[in-house]
Amino acid sequence: MEQRLLASLSLVCFIFACNTGDDEVARDPGQPLPGLTATDLERFARGHARFHAPFSPEDGLGPLFNEARCSSCHDLPVVGGTGAEVAVKATRFTSPDACDLLVNEGGDNIQQRATAALLAHGISGEARPSSATELSVVTAPALFGLGLVELIPAAEIASRADPADADGDGISGRAARLPDGRLGRFGRKADSATLDDFVDTALRFELGLTTYRNPQEETVNGAPLPPDADPAPDPEIDRLTLDLLADYVRFLAPPVRAVQESARDTVSHGETLFHDLGCTVCHTPSMRTGVSEVAAFDRKTIHLYSDMLLHDMGPGLTGVCGLVASPTEYRTARLMGLRFRTQYLHDGSAGLLDEAITRHGGEAEQAREAYSRLNELGKRVLQRFLRSL
Repeated sequence: MEQRLLASLSLVCFIFACNTGDDEVARDPGQPLPGLTATDLERFARGHARFHAPFSPEDGLGPLFNEARCSSCHDLPVVGGTGAEVAVKATRFTSPDACDLLVNEGGDNIQQRATAALLAHGISGEARPSSATELSVVTAPALFGLGLVELIPAAEIASRADPADADGDGISGRAARLPDGRLGRFGRKADSATLDDFVDTALRFELGLTTYRNPQEETVNGAPLPPDADPAPDPEIDRLTLDLLADYVRFLAPPVRAVQESARDTVSHGETLFHDLGCTVCHTPSMRTGVSEVAAFDRKTIHLYSDMLLHDMGPGLTGVCGLVASPTEYRTARLMGLRFRTQYLHDGSAGLLDEAITRHGGEAEQAREAYSRLNELGKRVLQRFLRSL
């Protein structure tokens, strides 16, 4: 397996000018981090197999669900990436900061499909909760490099926050502190602190699976499931399975940059523009993990292009609220691997990079206006840089 990975990486570096030094953690999409032990590589392979395998109602799928396998939403350009499938979310927000995730009406994730056993009861999916004030349709994020993101020291992320805009630059990012005090890192609204939390949430709300951490079945818009609708005993996901799935995501390497030699000067100029326009104030090019007993994670630099903070993006991007985020606040999107996407923004609603940039508002308004003042060549050069990530 390691020989195949090395051969794959060598091919990538032959075609493209691969980064060196701290970027040695980057790999071809879908590959594991370098430096993992044989035991970790085995867990990665086992987790990948479970991630890609379909669940059945006998395994615990549903009775309400969106997809039958994890990879359905994470298969572009390879398993572990983004996807074309969409999830529908609904919340109720009461200004200034009260977000209701509608737990009593089935939760914020509207499950759109049902197993045959539930269909027999005339239930084909959930409806939009009647008290919802916001509705969003979103695509799945790519999972590459998230194990490194998990180990960026919370103090480093928090040190970049400026909630009162003390420096007067119009940008007031804030750390997403969850009710238990942990730092939110994952999800568009930064509502998960760890990959275990993130994976557990996806299993429960996308596949309708109970887990050893959350063994209770979800409801149908708040109403109990019919007693014979779910044949599998709870919990349907044991600790080993959840740990393997979380480790698979944790061990995925960040994607290597793709810069052809003939485009190096153009990409370099685009990167300078990206900085000069002020984009890097929020899309921080790189951060470093802390000390770890696991060599693959120990003090590694990851080029994520995100400060991991919540920012207000203005009324034009209003969507659902989050546990600690308003309808217009989002954790800065990671731009690593951007070249593999065909849909942009937090929800995948922009089909072109130019559209994604020009729809930025709120704290990103100044950078957006600076971009709009570029001539067409400048805009294309900037976009060429983004497509190298």
